[in-house]
Amino acid sequence: MSHSPTSRIASRLARLSLVAATAALLLPGAAQAVPSFARQTGLACEACHTVFPELTPFGRRFKLNGYTIDNLPQVSDVSTNKDETLLLNQLPPLSFMLQTSVTSTKKAAPDASGTGSAQNGTTEFPQQASLFYAGRIAPNLGAFVQMTYTSGNPLSMDNTDIRYAKNVNPNFLWGLSLNNNPTVQDVWNTTAAWQAPIDQRSDVSSAPRPGGFALVDGGLGGIGMSAYGYWNNSIYAELGAYRSSANGAPLDSTSSAVIDGLAPYWRLAYERQWGVQSWEVGAYGMNAKLYPGNGLALSGATDRYNDVALDTQYEYINDQNIYSVTSTYIKEDQTLDASSPGTNPSFKTFRVAGNYYYQRKYGASLGYYSTTGSGSLGDDQAAWTGELDWLPYQNTRLALQYTAFNKFGGMSTNASDNNTLYLLGWINF
Repeated sequence: MSHSPTSRIASRLARLSLVAATAALLLPGAAQAVPSFARQTGLACEACHTVFPELTPFGRRFKLNGYTIDNLPQVSDVSTNKDETLLLNQLPPLSFMLQTSVTSTKKAAPDASGTGSAQNGTTEFPQQASLFYAGRIAPNLGAFVQMTYTSGNPLSMDNTDIRYAKNVNPNFLWGLSLNNNPTVQDVWNTTAAWQAPIDQRSDVSSAPRPGGFALVDGGLGGIGMSAYGYWNNSIYAELGAYRSSANGAPLDSTSSAVIDGLAPYWRLAYERQWGVQSWEVGAYGMNAKLYPGNGLALSGATDRYNDVALDTQYEYINDQNIYSVTSTYIKEDQTLDASSPGTNPSFKTFRVAGNYYYQRKYGASLGYYSTTGSGSLGDDQAAWTGELDWLPYQNTRLALQYTAFNKFGGMSTNASDNNTLYLLGWINF
């Protein structure tokens, strides 16, 4: 049975209205319902965030200090030498996040059986639900630990960053980070884990995605440790390494992309702050040798990946207006001695995005990304993404996003069939 364009538009608007109404029902009854970092510090969300998840200069300092700044009654103890041996918040620093969404593409995806089309206008409730432990553990030791449930997947470990940090003097801070994904520990919103102002790679299962990612851009998990230093609120340097995580099972030939030894990660950045403005410019990268696995023994030749990236971020923050611009460029060179001997493809990613918020309540964003590959990585992709945001409270967000593809799967022809309309309801409490 065919449907008229008017009925299809009415159906889409009805689905969008359903999610908007659902999100409205989830709004907290009072503005003081804020996440655990705000409870711990006694500061409103705007102290650390322009609009979550983007950080302010103070928010970056809070993270680099190991999430330990607090303004709560403590359970504490000291040794006979007057050294602190215990320092716990009287209330556990727990938070909860819920996301619900509707995703609709210009043309429905093909049915898995090869006949007809899949359902378009996918509603997810939840798209994602996360529980956080976020705050002090002990003197100079804090954590951001996220456990996440997504549609069709069990509760599992998500972004995690456990830090020890110490101020040597007012101008120099050093620390250690134990984390489970390169860039989770980063404090600027140019890198994969926390890219803002708009996430141009929606994690909704029904939304089209880029054909590939560089390792440092979300393509490699594992467990990593890094050491960092931050001098004069300006110069940042970090060096660490990652290793594949077994996740409860031994790593063998049934696994894929297993790190041979350690994969080094590095980060350099310079930030200048003046008045209500800040600007960062930096570079980051990693090098890894991977066993492809997938039935091949974890021995012998490896595939080598070398990632180098440049990034920049600008912020203007006052009581009425917020502007921010972020951009990153990543180049990955590959030598595939294990999976495709004699081939040396490269992979490039470029992203740029800017946004404006009025009174931290009404916002608009525009961004562009492209991925290009050579050799066996010919799955080029390019798209523009626009977003409108409404934040009735600092911990509640409704976003309407539209992505228009110039190129998809290496092709310009019919790329617009993948254009995506996405409505997101997002709350933190």
